[in-house]
Amino acid sequence: MAGHGRGEDPPFVGLFPMIIFIFHLLRISAMSHDFRLGLETLIDKPPSWFTSARLGLVVNQASWTSGFEAAWTMIARSGGNISCIFSPQHGFLGEKQANMIESDHGWHEGLNVPVMSLYGRERQPTEEMLRLVDVLVVDLQDVGTRVYTYGATMGLCLEAAAKQGVKFVVLDRPNPIDGETVEGNTVHGECRSFVGLYPLPMRHGMTMGEMAAFIADSKAMDCDLEVFPMKGWKRSDFYFQTPLPWFFPSPNMPSWETALVYAGMVLLEGTNVSEGRGTTLPFHLFGAPFIQQEKLLRQLEKHSLQGVAFRPVSFEPAFDKWRGELCHGFQVHVTEMRKFSPYRTGLALLGSLLQTHGNDFRWLPPPYEYEWEKQPIDILIGNADIRRMLEEGLQPEELEALWSDELNRFMDARERCLLYGP
Repeated sequence: MAGHGRGEDPPFVGLFPMIIFIFHLLRISAMSHDFRLGLETLIDKPPSWFTSARLGLVVNQASWTSGFEAAWTMIARSGGNISCIFSPQHGFLGEKQANMIESDHGWHEGLNVPVMSLYGRERQPTEEMLRLVDVLVVDLQDVGTRVYTYGATMGLCLEAAAKQGVKFVVLDRPNPIDGETVEGNTVHGECRSFVGLYPLPMRHGMTMGEMAAFIADSKAMDCDLEVFPMKGWKRSDFYFQTPLPWFFPSPNMPSWETALVYAGMVLLEGTNVSEGRGTTLPFHLFGAPFIQQEKLLRQLEKHSLQGVAFRPVSFEPAFDKWRGELCHGFQVHVTEMRKFSPYRTGLALLGSLLQTHGNDFRWLPPPYEYEWEKQPIDILIGNADIRRMLEEGLQPEELEALWSDELNRFMDARERCLLYGP
């Protein structure tokens, strides 16, 4: 029998990637028959209020199904009486950029109902708005990160509905960066803001339905809350393990992978380093004209971060920080999703920038997300002491040890609100 020459692959080695790919396709195909969004479980077995109550929908252009049907179209076609629509940050059409770029009220021509902005003159439904509604229904795609404002908008809607005696319903969607992994410190009271209204860590490991239950529980609300859960979703699933296409929920969230790096790279919004806005790879790219790539990379390598690689790149943002200027920095490549810790990576990056570029690197001043006094980095982190400890040179693993008790308390409270198995 002929042997294999040196350097040759043994038989069938080339088939292994194809076998894995086919297995993945078969898994997704099987899941597509079993997987149902909360919206679809509502339509499958509509409750009595569905056709009799006036429904206010909190939705945007990403509120679609795998069958490419909009939530409002499906609800109206199935007999739901939609009286109005509420839109979160970025607007109903998802066209507005971030950080206090407000959207106006409008009108939905197809449904012939008002579209009321919750990111403009109001960020919470008013008593007058809720007079149009018997049941307030939320169907928004979250990204699994506390500072992404859709969770805050949902919480404010829940608080308003509870106060006015309006039933509150959440149509659940996947947490795209899995529902198991939890990372970061919880928000301290002095840093409470629109990017940190509730005592959540940066990566909270919950769906929107679970987060609504957590908010109601943490505030001991007397509310009529009902969650329509998904079917066929497991806590360990990343978004690509569902049959859903990615419907980008905001202009700078073009892929589910962006959501994975966002949980750490969003911290750069509080600095003078570009987080990649104004490029085709927001949050995957970061840089500034003053960054010395080799110097910064050597410092980052000292942290031995797992599941991530930094590739030196240069870019010119078309808008936002350093618009039209040549920025030197890196592309963030996630190499192992299960080992990658985005928040630890973000803190390590901040510490490394402070160590290597202290003369040029700066924290940005307010305003930021309707906070006019506190530093943006403090409300993004949720604890001003952590910013000061980074300035003193503490490492991410040292910081994690300091907040372990508060994270454990969060985990205990979170456990009561979970709807899905592993």
